[in-house]
Amino acid sequence: MLGIAALTAALHVVGSAFDAVNIALIYLFPVLFSAVYWGLAPAVFAAAAGMLAFDYFFVPPFLSFTVQDLRYLLSFAVYIAVAALTATLASRLKQQAKHAKDREALTAALYSLSRQMTAIGDLRALLENIASQVSATLEAPIAIYLPGAAGELERAAWSPGEHGFGEGEPPMAIADWAFKHGEPAGKGTGTLGAFPGLFVPLRTEERTYGVLAVRAEEAPHADSRRLLEAYGGLAATAIARVKLSEEAKLAHLTAESERIRTALLDSVSHELRTPLATIIGSATALMESDDVFSSADRLELLGTVRDGALRMNRLVTNLLGMVKLESGMLALRRDWCDAADIVGVALAQVKGFKQNRRLIAKLPEPAVYFPADEVLLEQVLVNVVSNAIKYSPDGSEIVIAARQTGPWVRISVADQGIGIAEADRERIFEKFYRGQNGGGTTGTGLGLAICKGIVEAHGGTITASPRAEKGTVVTIALPAGEPPTEDRTRKEEEA
Repeated sequence: MLGIAALTAALHVVGSAFDAVNIALIYLFPVLFSAVYWGLAPAVFAAAAGMLAFDYFFVPPFLSFTVQDLRYLLSFAVYIAVAALTATLASRLKQQAKHAKDREALTAALYSLSRQMTAIGDLRALLENIASQVSATLEAPIAIYLPGAAGELERAAWSPGEHGFGEGEPPMAIADWAFKHGEPAGKGTGTLGAFPGLFVPLRTEERTYGVLAVRAEEAPHADSRRLLEAYGGLAATAIARVKLSEEAKLAHLTAESERIRTALLDSVSHELRTPLATIIGSATALMESDDVFSSADRLELLGTVRDGALRMNRLVTNLLGMVKLESGMLALRRDWCDAADIVGVALAQVKGFKQNRRLIAKLPEPAVYFPADEVLLEQVLVNVVSNAIKYSPDGSEIVIAARQTGPWVRISVADQGIGIAEADRERIFEKFYRGQNGGGTTGTGLGLAICKGIVEAHGGTITASPRAEKGTVVTIALPAGEPPTEDRTRKEEEA
């Protein structure tokens, strides 16, 4: 009304410069303005008010609603029709713009939720994120139900600060119905519509994973319903992804456990069979034919029994070591160690089965000390040297060297054996993996894996590289240190 009054006053001042048709067209501006900003009804009111103002002030006789020329009645009808049409179009355009804005906000909300859900791999965190996002968007409390261990629905997540919504027998019964039938229930549906809540199943094409419930005192309008169903579809897809991922991990772990169990049984049974057969054969011969053997023969048979027992002892030690590594029970007892002592103890342990290989130790002067668990490092070195003996021909040399280079103490074992293929140099430190060049040599594939675990527990590394002439060099690198003077003196005196 204020706009039409101001427009009428302005036209009354300058109206002589316009004819009646132009003045009538100018009165369309308040109609369009009202349609764009306030809707159809205010625009129709503005059209009627503009027509009356035009008739009263600018149609003869002036200052009167009577009309002398009946042609103005047709003009009034056309004006009202044009005003109504333009108002309707403008109002529809405004509604479409509003719908487009709402759809944009809906799309942005769905995109934001889907992006966040894609980055979450934990089911609990995923449900909490969905509950928070959906509750904030719909501005209403929500609850999410998922099947429990027994198959019955349980309230798995809810809106922040709304611990009570969705609890109790009635909402659980409605959620159970929506879950089993795969259809919405509650407010605004044909099922239990009196309950103040809408329950939407979280369903994909394959199955229903749960139920999403939102509090609704009144039946939600179509947009809210579509938004809630869209959220339900996204949530169902995200839950399906997490569950399938967990099932895939479980299947992979099961298959890997089965593979490891099979490999362990095969390796252990094969490794135990040979020394057991040797021990049983030698012991049986000594018991049944003792008078046939000379003293040298008996010593040889007893040596065979001892070698078989030592081999079995190494196997059991490796198995126990792997169990400790896998369970995280390996505890280091660090002390200042002399590299020469560790090499000497290892050579003494492998001396009984080195056969015709020549073991050569190259030790530095002065002695190299470093903090480590001496017993575990002796086991590492025994495993590495045993491998070198196993894969080296009779009469070959195996060189064990120790040196300090900067902050590292390096112990290397170089053999003249069959070598390791380039593709196997990293994998030989994996459990149960044996190189392609192994030939008919038996083994469990645990020794080097245990070595790697022990060395890495010390903060060091173990690598395998080809030897310049022939064979392989396994290098153990460990952090060096400088022990106190008294410790050094005591170690040297003990040595």
